[in-house]
Amino acid sequence: MFKINYNYIKVIVLVVLVSFLFAFSNQRNKTRKVSEPNIIFLGENKLFITDTNVSKLLIQNQESVSNQPKEIIDLNKLESALKSNPMIKQAEVFMSVNGELSAEIEQKRPIARVNTNSSYYIDDEGGFMPLSYNYTARVPFVTGNIEKNQLKTVFQFAKTVDEDDFLKKHIIEIRQNDDKTIDFKIRKNDFIVHLGTLNQLEKKINNFKAFYQKALKDKILGDYAVVNLKFDKQVICTKK
Repeated sequence: MFKINYNYIKVIVLVVLVSFLFAFSNQRNKTRKVSEPNIIFLGENKLFITDTNVSKLLIQNQESVSNQPKEIIDLNKLESALKSNPMIKQAEVFMSVNGELSAEIEQKRPIARVNTNSSYYIDDEGGFMPLSYNYTARVPFVTGNIEKNQLKTVFQFAKTVDEDDFLKKHIIEIRQNDDKTIDFKIRKNDFIVHLGTLNQLEKKINNFKAFYQKALKDKILGDYAVVNLKFDKQVICTKK
């Protein structure tokens, strides 16, 4: 007589049930609508680009990603769209299992502002960064003979200024001359500092700091028209 194996039947029923629930859950998850994006700014928040700016970049099929089915969202395309914005340094887009879309944004950080025929920032990696309607950075102006694809010398000096508390506090303008030498101006004084090339830059900067402190103490900073640092062993001053 044939004997029914109920344990075997239970296993089959259990497998079928689990498969059905998984398929149902998977299908439901695919058709789940994406929520309003959660935009997270890393570092200095929302200085140059806002939540609204970011939301406008989170577009798929010519529509906002909000309320679109989760299964059609391409996270890589959304990241690429964000990274294409010249204000954004880095971006990461991810989605939770329940359809919550998040975007982490790191903005570029300007260290100088070119102010010639065209105006734009130089960021802390030496790249181009447009001006923003939302915020104006307090960084030194860059003037003189500047080409957008040849920012190496200006960037190197601007980065030195950005990383030095004394220079960052005092320098308001960096000028690149036709021969690629550098001049700069400082706050509250009208003399020109001729740096020359960037050779022996640390030594030249130390010479300037020593000169400044001595001249400030003696109250003679206003006596000079040019302070020449091009010779790394001395500071040559021209009086007005």
